[in-house]
Amino acid sequence: MNCKWLAYPYVVWMMAFILFPLFMILYYGLTRDDAGQTVFTFEFLLKSFEPIYFNAMVKSFLYAGFATLICLVLAYPLALILAGKAGKSSAMLFIFVLPMWMNFLLRTYAWLTLLETNNGFVNTLLRAIHLPPINIIGTPNAIILGMVYNFLPFMVLPIYNTLEKIDKHILEAAHDLGANSLQRLVKVIFPLSLPGVMSGITMVFMPAVTSFVIPNLLGSGKVNLIGNLIEQQFLMTYNWGFGSAMSLILMIAILLAMGLMNRLDKGSLEGGGGRW
Repeated sequence: MNCKWLAYPYVVWMMAFILFPLFMILYYGLTRDDAGQTVFTFEFLLKSFEPIYFNAMVKSFLYAGFATLICLVLAYPLALILAGKAGKSSAMLFIFVLPMWMNFLLRTYAWLTLLETNNGFVNTLLRAIHLPPINIIGTPNAIILGMVYNFLPFMVLPIYNTLEKIDKHILEAAHDLGANSLQRLVKVIFPLSLPGVMSGITMVFMPAVTSFVIPNLLGSGKVNLIGNLIEQQFLMTYNWGFGSAMSLILMIAILLAMGLMNRLDKGSLEGGGGRW
């Protein structure tokens, strides 16, 4: 039985919501209107490399990189603990992902309320125990904190799924061959969990580098990242060509970063092994 027709709805979906939007980004980013005529141009692409825009893109990658690294450091031990709780992991995972059921914007607003300088919960508590308040809103630290909080589950879940599928007999064999707990973690568990780690890095880094809601709220508009600039071009200045050009460059940069990480991942897997 030929079931190729079952793929047609996906092909239509892909063309309507992936290929067509990408074509529109290319069209607007590489053309401009000149006296009623559409002219091919690199003007918008070159403008994207002006210092104010290029620095915003560099900051976006730096903040997203820091947030991804913090998520990895926090998520890996948590995923190890969850994977080790054979009968209790489901309940713990439910509690962990429960905040994700709330709206993303609402969760970010909650942090804005918690960290508010005058009447925020955190500063109120600090004053109550006679400690100086912190003024974190409107700083890069607040933006990175918001990214870590919102995207941490996307790092935990793929690592946990990979760790849970590791054959326990492999760990027993490593123990029988003389590997201690640290050696089993470094030489066996971590290499086998690399697919989950790379999936988690991708799932955190990509939304973090393109985020504009978190910088808008927790950054109080004082820290402009590339996502904010793109949003401004489409919704405020209505310069769709320049916004599309920046989106195109950002997309290419993300693809290059993901390709580099995949190559490093393959290299680490091919170069793994060795003695305890």
